[in-house]
Amino acid sequence: MTGRSAPHVPPQGAELRTAVPFAPQLGDLAADTAHSGRVGVVVTLPGEDSATTYHLRPPGGGPTWSAPADGSTLRPVPAQVTHATPLPGQDAVYDPRTRQGSVPVVFHSEDGSTSEGTLVLTSAELERLYAQTGRLLVSHEKTTGNLA
Repeated sequence: MTGRSAPHVPPQGAELRTAVPFAPQLGDLAADTAHSGRVGVVVTLPGEDSATTYHLRPPGGGPTWSAPADGSTLRPVPAQVTHATPLPGQDAVYDPRTRQGSVPVVFHSEDGSTSEGTLVLTSAELERLYAQTGRLLVSHEKTTGNLA
């Protein structure tokens, strides 16, 4: 041992960097940690209409509640993933060592954003997906009249 810390481990006593605080705007969804992660739409900002706090309302309507003006209890609500599609130009891979297959995919979110990921399947899940895909192809062939 050299006594030096690894380059990825901060030395003891080093100050930790903090993330930029979340400052929601009108209409943003925010999760309020002071209310068990309850999600609300920001309807009033601190300093607006003499408000001294954020005011939030459930997305479907309902009574408003307040959150501190510094936003310390508010967290952004990520857009929900709506579906995944195979990543174009990438092929699925089977790893016999782990007995798993992986399929590169694109995750599509409700806000229009996308991110890449991997669908990992056990051998049992691969067999189930194979059977389901086969049934889908038969239905497709019947619908289009292209019977094999």
